[in-house]
Amino acid sequence: MLGGWGYFGFTQIGADKKCRFTLLNSVLEWHDAVFFRDGDLVRDFTVTMYNRMIEGLNSAGYEFQTFRDFLNEGKAKGVILRHDVDKLPHNALRFANLEKEMGVRASYYFRIVKGSFDPVIIKQIESLGHEIGYHYEDMDLCKGDIDKAYHSFRANLEIFRKLTPISTVCMHGSPMSQYDNRDMWGKHSYKADGIIGEPYFDIDYNKMLYITDTGRKWNNSEASIRDKVTTNFNIEVKSTRQLIHLAKTGQLPDRIMINTHPQRWTNNMGLWVKELVWQGIKNQVKRLVIKKRVHAVLRG
Repeated sequence: MLGGWGYFGFTQIGADKKCRFTLLNSVLEWHDAVFFRDGDLVRDFTVTMYNRMIEGLNSAGYEFQTFRDFLNEGKAKGVILRHDVDKLPHNALRFANLEKEMGVRASYYFRIVKGSFDPVIIKQIESLGHEIGYHYEDMDLCKGDIDKAYHSFRANLEIFRKLTPISTVCMHGSPMSQYDNRDMWGKHSYKADGIIGEPYFDIDYNKMLYITDTGRKWNNSEASIRDKVTTNFNIEVKSTRQLIHLAKTGQLPDRIMINTHPQRWTNNMGLWVKELVWQGIKNQVKRLVIKKRVHAVLRG
C-alpha cells in the first residue's frame, strides 16, 4: 500500500554513515500505527483513540488523578494522566477540554521555551481543574553547569508560579543533548523550593506501571533515551487498542502512570501522517545516538 513512497536517504548521520529509511519498515512502522476493525482503517494516536482509552480504563474500574493528588493520597486503583507539552500547546488544550468533559483531571507539564510556554493556554488548562507543572530542561539550557542550571530552574519556576501554583515538576528528556536534566539534583534539592514531587524520583515503579508514548509507540525503549524507569513490570503494549484490552481483562496492575505528548495525537489525517513520518525519522536518529553512547561506555 505504501511501498511506492520509496526511501528517505540521509548522509552525515553518525560517523560519515549513510542511513536509508524505508517508510514501510523503519519510518512509518505502519503496522503499529493502524489496524482494521470491521473492514475499516482505524488509526492509533488520534484524539478519538485517546477518548476510547480513557473510557476503557474507566470501564475497567480505574479512577484518574493528578500527580500532585497521588502524592497527597493515591487511589487504590488509579491512573495518573501525565502530559508532557513539548510543543503545540493547543493540542494540550484540546486534551484538557476532552478530559474535563469526561470528568477526568490530569497533570500538564510545560517547558519554558517558545513553542511550549503559552501563558493563556496554561491558565485555560488550569481553569479546567488540571494540574500545571514545570517541564524543566535547565541542565541542557545551561550546557551542563549545575549551579547555573539550578539558578535557571528557580527563575523559571517563579515565572510559572506567577501564573499558577506549582507543586510538582518533571524533567524534559532533551534526547539530542549530552546533558541529563536530572543531574542537578545530585547537588541541589527541588524540595527546598516547595516542590513535593518529581515523577522520576518520587514513584516506586515496582508498584506502579509506567507507560509512555515517547517515540510514538508505547514504551519504545529503542527510541527513548531518557524517558525510562527501573521496574520489575514486563508488560508489552503494542497499541492503544491493546492497552485498552489489557485493562479490561485485568492484565494491568492497580496503579498506572500514563505519559503522553499531546502533539502526537490528532484526528487530522495530514497532521497525523506528518507526525508519523517525522517521528519515525527521529526514532532512527535516536537509535543511532543510543548505539553511540553504548559504544562509548563499552570503550570507556
